[in-house]
Amino acid sequence: MSAEAADREAATSSRPCTPPQTSWFEFVLEEALLEQHLQKPSPDPPPVQLIVQFLEQASKPSVNEQNQVQLPPDNKRNRILKLLALKVAAHLKWDLDVLEKSLSVPVLNMLLNELLCISKVPPGTKHVDVDLSSLPPTTAMAILLYNRWAIRTIVQSSFPVKQVKPGPPQLNVMNHIQQEKELTENILKVLKEQAADSILVLEGALKLNKDLYVHTIRTLDLLAMEPGMVNGETESSTAGLKISAEEIQCQVCYDLGAIYFQQGSTNAAVHEKAKEKFFKTKELIAKNGSSSLHFTIDEERLAGYCQACEVLTSSSDDASQQATPYSKIHSCMKSGKYQDLVKIFLEDNLTLSLPEQFRQSVLRELFQKAQQGNDALDEVCFKVCVCNTVCDVLQGRIIDIQFCQLFLKPSKEKIDFLLEVCSGSINLESASEELKRRMAAFLKNLCLGMEDLQFVFMISSHELFIKLLKDDERKLLIDQMRKRSPRINLCTKPVTSFYDIPASASVNIGQLEHQLILSVDPWRIRQILIELHGMTSERQFWTISNKWEVPNVYGSVILGIKDSLTRDLVYILMAKGLHCCAIKDFVHAKQLFAACLELVTEFSPKLRQVMLNEMLLLDIYTHEAGAGVSGERPPSDLISRVRGYLEMRVPDIPLRQVIAEECVAFLLNWCENEYLTMQVPLPLVQTNPYVKLGQLLAATCKELPGPKESRRTAKDLWEVVVQICSVSNQHKRGNDGRVSLIKHRESTLGIMYRSELLSFIKKLREPLVLTTILSLFVKLHNVREDIVNDIAAEHISIWPSSIPNLQSVDFEAVAITVKELVSYALTINANNHFWLIIQADIYFATNQYSAALHYYLQAGAVCSDFFNKMVPPDVYTDQVIKRMIKCCSLLNCHTQVAILCQFLREVDYKTAFKALQEQNSHDAMDSYYEYIWDVTILEYLTYLHHKRGETDKRQIAIKAIGQTELNASNPEEVLQLAAQRRKKKFLQAMAKLYF
Repeated sequence: MSAEAADREAATSSRPCTPPQTSWFEFVLEEALLEQHLQKPSPDPPPVQLIVQFLEQASKPSVNEQNQVQLPPDNKRNRILKLLALKVAAHLKWDLDVLEKSLSVPVLNMLLNELLCISKVPPGTKHVDVDLSSLPPTTAMAILLYNRWAIRTIVQSSFPVKQVKPGPPQLNVMNHIQQEKELTENILKVLKEQAADSILVLEGALKLNKDLYVHTIRTLDLLAMEPGMVNGETESSTAGLKISAEEIQCQVCYDLGAIYFQQGSTNAAVHEKAKEKFFKTKELIAKNGSSSLHFTIDEERLAGYCQACEVLTSSSDDASQQATPYSKIHSCMKSGKYQDLVKIFLEDNLTLSLPEQFRQSVLRELFQKAQQGNDALDEVCFKVCVCNTVCDVLQGRIIDIQFCQLFLKPSKEKIDFLLEVCSGSINLESASEELKRRMAAFLKNLCLGMEDLQFVFMISSHELFIKLLKDDERKLLIDQMRKRSPRINLCTKPVTSFYDIPASASVNIGQLEHQLILSVDPWRIRQILIELHGMTSERQFWTISNKWEVPNVYGSVILGIKDSLTRDLVYILMAKGLHCCAIKDFVHAKQLFAACLELVTEFSPKLRQVMLNEMLLLDIYTHEAGAGVSGERPPSDLISRVRGYLEMRVPDIPLRQVIAEECVAFLLNWCENEYLTMQVPLPLVQTNPYVKLGQLLAATCKELPGPKESRRTAKDLWEVVVQICSVSNQHKRGNDGRVSLIKHRESTLGIMYRSELLSFIKKLREPLVLTTILSLFVKLHNVREDIVNDIAAEHISIWPSSIPNLQSVDFEAVAITVKELVSYALTINANNHFWLIIQADIYFATNQYSAALHYYLQAGAVCSDFFNKMVPPDVYTDQVIKRMIKCCSLLNCHTQVAILCQFLREVDYKTAFKALQEQNSHDAMDSYYEYIWDVTILEYLTYLHHKRGETDKRQIAIKAIGQTELNASNPEEVLQLAAQRRKKKFLQAMAKLYF
């Protein structure tokens, strides 16, 4: 073998691989292999797959010498394969739920027939003619299993099944599927023909008052060893798995109830039998428990069956019949008392106990009856539909199309009923604001959709409408309706409305101004301003709302426009656009800015550029609030426009500082570090402080982690931030002649104010950028002379370790900034363990020990899957552990202190022993002993409790030390595993305590 081949062989042999799957024939060759395989936690192949393989091999047809297909031979190989399949089913305890879920009807039919065969049931014998009480227990149980499966399969076949989406057509696969489908249909046909016999067999089984036995692997082996025994009269008859008479009755009652319920769709009288069986099942479950050794019953489905049977069967006890809304509704539908039905739906609008699907199904049934010629049901359909619609509104669902169709032609009666339902469906005293808002919006939209103002006034004058909508909202709604439908047919109205009195010119101007304030439609704003300027030329309409604010840098340019209408229009469009942008209504903001851009393009290149800049800012906001949240990169066109803005050199263009700020933050957030460090023009860096700060941040992030000589940019960034955080000192002589020092906190020594820097940082989202700036401020906080407890942070070593003029730095402002930055960073990513450690260190430094422990534990939890994995050593460093120890000590949790001392690289026995000597401990004390893995500490505890005469606690310590996995003679990996397990449990217990 060549050296190259040898290397390849060695590499292949050292590579971990999945163990090969055990083949079916291996179980035939080695008798004991099957039981060993089934005892595995996750056997591969799984048991049900083995059944399929064994029966598939046993049922393979043979081909003779003339190439004729013959039935599978009854030879030793096939008998062994069938026996193996039965053994696997016996291992599954003949659980029909498991078998039905995983095996097809043909396979399960074959399996149960083999069970009948091996249980000595003569082929061709009708089960209904057999006396179960005279049969051996295993034989009777085999017949029961088969007939239970038969009726369960009939019931299951009646349920609708979602068709599996076919994959690419493959002839062999399609033929196999078609064959299996035909075989299943044939078996179902036979089972349905024999259904009456199967029911009689199961009814007969209910009269058996004795325990039965089901075959196990051992009994099957006995049968295989004694094939000559007649009728199963061997030890195997009573040596199987015992099934009590109560368990048999419980499951048989449930299965009979299911088949009777299914037959009830064609014969209503059978529902009585179903009810009897289901309630008997319920009674047996209450007596014996729902999960037994052998049977499991879906109690939720059983409860549904019981409820359905109560509804479908008449009862002499009217009180019990009317106990539930379902039974009440069924009774009303049956008896034709439809007005009572409407009352039930209206009452349920408050309790919301009926599911949406059930409500819709009742409505569909009513519509069907109405379409069959029962005209009296039209009104009932409308009323039930209104109840359903109000229920949908209150639960925040979409209004059904049927309601819209029924309300195309509203009438006074319909409006009255709708308002009655709305009033009866909401309790204004206890309802949440959300429910009130939904109901108010529904009534408002209803008014806006109506043409006849008479109906609008009916709704708007209703008590519920008045309570839900404010006066100005109601007045605005009426005004909108009047503007839309100026002609009102007065003869259809009982009285003249107050709003129909002719308005004066001043009232009309006020109404238009009101509409102007509320409208965000650029075209409508333009029309209103034209109308207003046609009425009066004396007013400046851009002043009518104090909420319309335009930055001062733009205000002088806009107010310099000579034409008053154009000036008002430009000002209002921009002010409304900025307001929509501020409240994140980006769609309307874009419409308003686009209209303003189109307007100013005609006469002012300066304002055109202003609008282009504002639209760039709007596009940045839109992306960051939309696609940017999910991590989708912005389009290249937007990045090019941002760069273009920063490089723009158009003279006399008014610029807002916030746009440059957002542009730089945008480039940092999307890692455009190459552009910021290499391509941004030098004059721009010198003139724009945000560009300079962004360039320094980008360059520092780009070099992380780097050698010492590459930290020049970090030093430059440090100097800029230190200068921003510095204060200018002035000396002032007082009246007494003494000289005092005055510090100006917001000085202009730096390129920007500290508040501006903080505002800029809070626009950043990129983790590395945030980590870098946070690391800088932490280092700046730590260089202070009177610092007692340092704060730890990533990359802290890249910053200078001293400041020449320490007195000039406002360290109080730095401390506040660090706290604000950490809080902001954790809103961006609450699972960043390094940021969580910083937050914990801050609380530790300010003596808030409980809060510090909370964040130390949270930092460990997020990087270890809630301590199910090992916490990385760079997170729980010795310094962090020591601080956790001090927190616990100062909180008087001394047992926690002792346990945490084990977490250190070198166990701190001195601190641990001193903590354990404390008798006034505020933690769980001896309940924590199970988390101690250090034998020395456990020995000390044993000695300590013996010395104090604390016998119970001493026994707990002895029990903890006596565990075999803590034996010092164990291999190192066993000791490590024991320690890791206790660490995990202790930290999880601490987390539950402090979270």
